[in-house]
Amino acid sequence: MKGRPGWNLWLAQIAAILRLELKRNFLTRRAIPVYLLAAAPVVLFGVHALMAWQGWTRCRGRNEEIVYAGMFQLYYLRLGVFFGCVSVFMNLFRGEVLEKSLHYYLLAPVRRELLAMGKYLAGLVMAGALFCLGASFSHTIVSAHVASARNQELLAGPWLAHLGAYAGVTALAVIGYGAVFLFMGVSLRNPLVPAFGVLIWESINVFLPPLLKRISVIFYLESLCPVQIPASRGRVFAMAIDPPAAWLAVPGLLCLALAAVAVAALRIRRMEISYGTE
Repeated sequence: MKGRPGWNLWLAQIAAILRLELKRNFLTRRAIPVYLLAAAPVVLFGVHALMAWQGWTRCRGRNEEIVYAGMFQLYYLRLGVFFGCVSVFMNLFRGEVLEKSLHYYLLAPVRRELLAMGKYLAGLVMAGALFCLGASFSHTIVSAHVASARNQELLAGPWLAHLGAYAGVTALAVIGYGAVFLFMGVSLRNPLVPAFGVLIWESINVFLPPLLKRISVIFYLESLCPVQIPASRGRVFAMAIDPPAAWLAVPGLLCLALAAVAVAALRIRRMEISYGTE
């Protein structure tokens, strides 16, 4: 109908919010912890590869790939991406409330649902780019190191397939955790305590009954990893369950993210700013 905003205007507004958020948050001091979390595996495996090249340590071939898989599942997904998403997405709105600058956005002639989408996409671009690059670079270092030790070409092994799988799982982790923490940042006055509860829940997922395992993000992410880490003695009390198929895990995570962002957008639509109570 004439006089009503169309898709072109909405897309232009989302793009404008995206550019503004990236400019404000990508190269600021608040992003330094996220950079460090994403770069930690690159530095770790880079130092290891350098020590092996100097002859100070040995490369054990297949064991190196399992070590990387363990680092990816235990550190990158459970800690690195998790806390990176807490830092990025929880502060998209909460940070501006604390800085007393959110009212500038709310007074602008833009739908609040579009504001939520633009900020969420900015968080995805920032966190997704950093953590996907960190996972890709660290995996490339490990693969090149293993290929050199085995005296074979890098592309002779499953390097490219595993690289795509790790990058894809990282992107899904950012999408899922980002949506959850965006919702928490909008809905809760003090979201850090619930975020710590989510961390505990994700950490003990392996010990939960099969039904409760499915109410988590890490359960679906681990099923998509190309290399599974061997069960340790500490998992003697773990509840065994068949991992979900990729055709179920990927849409499930995307639906979770869509639902969380939609609810957050509804909350933002009813949001009223009162800086004096913060």
